[in-house]
Amino acid sequence: MTYGTMHRQIEEFFIPDNEVRLSNELDYRRAEEYVLTADAFSRTTYQSVYLIDYYKKDFLYVSPNPMFLCGLSPKQVKDLGYRFYIDYVPEDEQQLLLDINRSGFVFMKNIPPEERKDWHIQYDFHILNGGHPVLVNHKLTPLALTSDGQIWLALCVVSASSHAAPGHIEAHHAGSSEYFEYNLTTHRWDKRTMPSLTDTEKTVITLSIQGYTMAEIADRICLSPDTIKKYRQRIFEKLEVHNISEAIITAANNKLI
Repeated sequence: MTYGTMHRQIEEFFIPDNEVRLSNELDYRRAEEYVLTADAFSRTTYQSVYLIDYYKKDFLYVSPNPMFLCGLSPKQVKDLGYRFYIDYVPEDEQQLLLDINRSGFVFMKNIPPEERKDWHIQYDFHILNGGHPVLVNHKLTPLALTSDGQIWLALCVVSASSHAAPGHIEAHHAGSSEYFEYNLTTHRWDKRTMPSLTDTEKTVITLSIQGYTMAEIADRICLSPDTIKKYRQRIFEKLEVHNISEAIITAANNKLI
């Protein structure tokens, strides 16, 4: 790949719809506070965290959590910036990321500026760790905007995906069970509703996270193992997953517990 081709692909991530023009409003002392906050958050979670600077068209911060690093150091990933996606995302999925990027900014343009920080967009794609594709879930939420509503900084959180294939592009509003799903065929955002879990179903997942077996969960909440098995099956159906590991990831990623 030539530098010119690489440069052109990197620039495609920065569409005119989100060009940050009001540079006089950008206070990088404030940005440093965001970096310190993101670093503190990264120390309390298994998820990888990084910050995007849409004015400098680069990464502002990359956490040391290994999920997103692909064997590199945080500094190496930060120095790569958007080239990371070109070097460590399979070539056939890079266009997917560009499509998500464009459709995501179009979606945000239709949200009132004062509400944009209450939304996040999430999707799944592969990263190459040691040459092996690993499917991750990627959440992006606006962190700082200029007065004209353009996104200056964004917080990104990377965790394991509960799906088997890339895609699953969704836009969620904080505190709402309704969300929008992007259809790659029709190029439309379709309204959906998150499944809800009963208190007992939440308890079953929470105890499963803590490592309890079905028999132990049954004993702790005074139900039979067969009843716990039925609860788990109901959870799998609601979340459209196949096993308890996928259920845990899906429930955590979508804040259902």
